[in-house]
Amino acid sequence: MSGEPVHFPNASGQLLAGRLEMPAHGKPRAYALYAHCFTCGKDVRAAVDICRALCMRGIAVLRFDFTGLGESAGDFADTTFSSNISDLVCAARFLEERYQAPKILVGHSLGGTAVLEAAHRVPSCIAVVTVAAPATPEHVARLLGPARDVIETQGEADVMLVGRKFHFKKTFLDDLVSQQWQQNIHALRKPLLIFHSPTDATVDIINASQIFTAALHPKSFVALNGADHLLTRSEDSEYVGVMLAAWASKYLGELGVKPAASPAAEGEVVVRIGREHYRTDVYAGAHVLVADEPQDAGGGNTGPSPYGLLTSALGACTAITLRMYADRKQWPLEAVTVHLKHEKIHASDCASCETGEGRLDRFKREIEFAGALDAAQQQRLLEIANKCPVHQTLRSEVLIETHLKK
Repeated sequence: MSGEPVHFPNASGQLLAGRLEMPAHGKPRAYALYAHCFTCGKDVRAAVDICRALCMRGIAVLRFDFTGLGESAGDFADTTFSSNISDLVCAARFLEERYQAPKILVGHSLGGTAVLEAAHRVPSCIAVVTVAAPATPEHVARLLGPARDVIETQGEADVMLVGRKFHFKKTFLDDLVSQQWQQNIHALRKPLLIFHSPTDATVDIINASQIFTAALHPKSFVALNGADHLLTRSEDSEYVGVMLAAWASKYLGELGVKPAASPAAEGEVVVRIGREHYRTDVYAGAHVLVADEPQDAGGGNTGPSPYGLLTSALGACTAITLRMYADRKQWPLEAVTVHLKHEKIHASDCASCETGEGRLDRFKREIEFAGALDAAQQQRLLEIANKCPVHQTLRSEVLIETHLKK
């Protein structure tokens, strides 16, 4: 996934800041628009993970900061739910004019409520996705607590939300009350996917039920068991991204849109890294993999490290080689499990190694066999493990030629 900063005007001419995430290779198959949660921003973890998953399916995604938030211009105090919807329409228009009109609208929390309404005003939209969305915009007023009464009587007030101070005006509350949410959802008539956690402490799951009931088919619901409202755990946000991408593929497929093709030919590997820390897209022939560094090394831990992939290659080659050999001998080998670990050790700690100084690589490999194998068969298979091609490559002299691609 590669991204670039973009800017476009809202309805008042103020510049909104966004980030357009593009597939790592090839022309995007479609474009999506992402709306972040209430008072959040475009760079929250959930937004990044969901956009990444869509990019892996060849779908470009624009995520942006609403007016007065993040890097966008404007005063948050002058915004309303209706102005958020207007920002979404402006973002869709920007995509249509510069790239391609968005086919999918995705919204988290109040952003989900907003895309349900914005979908009526974006003709190109063919599918809508909500994540932890309130059924009615007025739900947000409850988050203001006692300050709501102050705003109603005095016209405005400061409110602390998630450790930050926001200024609200009465026009914000009045706008929430004026929304016809149930009629708008019923009139949506677009495929709808609803994500919600049964344990969401901010927006109760009854909201998902209300949205689902109001909407017409086709509609789907996915329960995010154990997730919090903001999807702060990576396993929750990544799960939403993967499920969303798979669901969207069906509706994009009806328009002839398929997952992005690999840039690597058969027998070739193409690797690309952008600016998302150390996350790397790996294309091995028609297959797509991800490499990264662990978080303590500055990465995002979204995939195995390069050494993890190298160790995996040794393990896979070992298992495949043993499977082939046992099949050829017609031995009763049911399964092979290979446990591996890579580490750097001092050469002086290896009495049998030719290298006498410095450090060297050591792979620890432990093999389990399942099946009615006798001791002689098991011993022979251990010997064969040392003959797997990757094992032989690691033990032999390797020539690596590097040049600049023209």
